[in-house]
Amino acid sequence: MANNSGQQVVILRNNVERVPGQEALRSNIMAAKVLGNTVRTTLGPRGMDKMLVTQGSDDIVITNDGATILHQIHVEHPGAKLVVEVAETQDDECGDGTTTAVVLVGSFMEQAEHLIDSGVHPSVIAKGYNLGMLKALELLEKLSIEVTPKDKAMLKQIAKTAMTGKSIENIMDHACDVVVEAVSGVAETTGKKTLVNEDDILVKTKRSDTMSAELIKGVLIDKTRLDSLMPKKIKGVKAAFIAGPLEITKTQTKSKIKITSAEQLSAFSTAERATLKAMAEKFVENGVNVVLCQKGIADPVQYYLGENGIYALEFVPEKDLKYAAKALGGQVINKPEDLAPEVIGSAGRLDMLDDLEMTKLSECKNAKAVTILLRGSSQHLVDELERAIEDAKRVVQDVIEDGSYTIGGGSVETELSFRLREYAATEGGRVQLAIEAYAKAFEIIPKTLAENSGFDTVDKVIDLRQAHAMGQKYAGLDVFTGTVVDMKAQGVVEPKRVKRQAIQSASETAMLLIRVDDMMISKGAGQM
Repeated sequence: MANNSGQQVVILRNNVERVPGQEALRSNIMAAKVLGNTVRTTLGPRGMDKMLVTQGSDDIVITNDGATILHQIHVEHPGAKLVVEVAETQDDECGDGTTTAVVLVGSFMEQAEHLIDSGVHPSVIAKGYNLGMLKALELLEKLSIEVTPKDKAMLKQIAKTAMTGKSIENIMDHACDVVVEAVSGVAETTGKKTLVNEDDILVKTKRSDTMSAELIKGVLIDKTRLDSLMPKKIKGVKAAFIAGPLEITKTQTKSKIKITSAEQLSAFSTAERATLKAMAEKFVENGVNVVLCQKGIADPVQYYLGENGIYALEFVPEKDLKYAAKALGGQVINKPEDLAPEVIGSAGRLDMLDDLEMTKLSECKNAKAVTILLRGSSQHLVDELERAIEDAKRVVQDVIEDGSYTIGGGSVETELSFRLREYAATEGGRVQLAIEAYAKAFEIIPKTLAENSGFDTVDKVIDLRQAHAMGQKYAGLDVFTGTVVDMKAQGVVEPKRVKRQAIQSASETAMLLIRVDDMMISKGAGQM
C-alpha cells in the first residue's frame, strides 16, 4: 500500500493473501451455507444417503451420518473447517445430531446475510444471536422431560429415533433392545448420579448371510483354540489373564552353555520340559480352565494344557485381554506364579465359533463390560449398522446420565422459533431484528424434514406454526403421512444433550464467523 507521499509501504509478506471486509464475511457465509445444504438432504428418517468415493482406491462409503460425510469430503475453506469442527464436537459430546448442528449453522449464516443486506451491522447481529442462544437454552430446559434409567421403554424409543432412517429397518426393534440392555448393564449409579463408560461396550462386526445384532454378556476374541486336544465348549469358565509369555525366554545377556556329553543334553531338555510342565500345572492347581495369554505359548505348554482340558489362546491383543478381564471380573497378571482366587475371572460358558473364527466367553454375572456382535450381508451394510448402533448407544447413554429428554420431529425447533419471536418483541432496537432472524433460522429443521419427505415445505411450516400458536408445544411433522401430530404421543424422542449441544455450538460458530471482517491466508513455502 502507498502512504500520503505516494511512497510504497510493504506490510504483508508476498506469501500472505488477504480477503478484506465484506468479501471475507460473504465467503464465510457461503461456506457455511454450502455445507449446510450438502448434508441437509440426509436429515430425518426419510433423508437420503451420500456415496463418498476416494479416487485411486476402492474406498466407498454410503452413509447419511453427518459427521462421517464431512470427515470424508476433506474441506479446504477455513470457514468451512470451523463448521466441520461443529459436527465433530457434536459427535464427540453426544454421538448424534451432527447433521442438525451443521444445518443450523448454515441457516444462522443465511439469516445473517439477509440482515447485512438490510444494513444491520455484524456486531449487532452477533449480540442478538447471543441473546437468542441464551433464551433458546433456557426454553429448552423447560421443554425437556425427566426420565429414570429404569424406564426401558422410553430408552428404547430414544434409541429407535436415533436409528430410524439408517437402512437397518428390518432388525431395528431387536437392535434397540440390544443397545438398551448393553448400556443399562454397564451403567454405574453412585448416589443420584449415573455414569456410563462407553468403552465398556465393545462392538464387533462380521460379514454374514443375514443381518443381526446380538448382545453378549462377556467378550468375543478373534482367535480360536491352539490345540485340537482342547475342548470346543466349556461350562463354568474359570479364566486366567496372562500378560507375559508361557515359554522359556531368552536371557537378557549373551551367554553360552558348553555341553560335552549326551547325559548333559538330556538333563538340559528334561529340565526345560519340567519348567514348561510346571507352568501348565499352576493353572491346573488353581482350577483354571481357560487361559488368555498376551504373548506366545510354547508347544509343550499347549500340549499340557490341552491334556488337562484347558482352553488356551495366545497373542491376544492387550485391549482384548484387559476387556476380557473386566467382563469376567478378573485381573491381568504377569506370570502363572501370580495366580490367586481374586485374579481369576468367571463366565457361564465358553464357545468356539468355527464359522466366525472367534472365541465367545458369555453369561458373565454382573458383567462390567459387554460386547455387541453385528452381522450384515455386505461390508457397506455392516458399516452403516455399526454407525447406527454407535449413535443409539451414545444417545441412550446421554439420557441415562442426564435423566431428561426432549421431543423430536421438528417440534422443539418450531416451539423455540415461536417463543424466540415473542422474546424478540421485548428487546428494542436493531437487536430485535437479529433475534427474529435467529428465531426464523430454527425453522430450517421442520422445513428440511418436510422437504426430504416430499411434502410442501411452506404449507407444513405454516401448519406447525399454527399448532404451536394454539399451545400444542409437542406438535411436530410426521414424515410418513405429512400431518402435524403430537410427537410425544408418537414416541419421537431425543436426548436433551443432543439439542443443547447443537444449538450452542451452531450459535457460537455462527457468531464467530459473523464477527470476521478480514481473512489473511499465509501460504506455506511449497504453495508459493
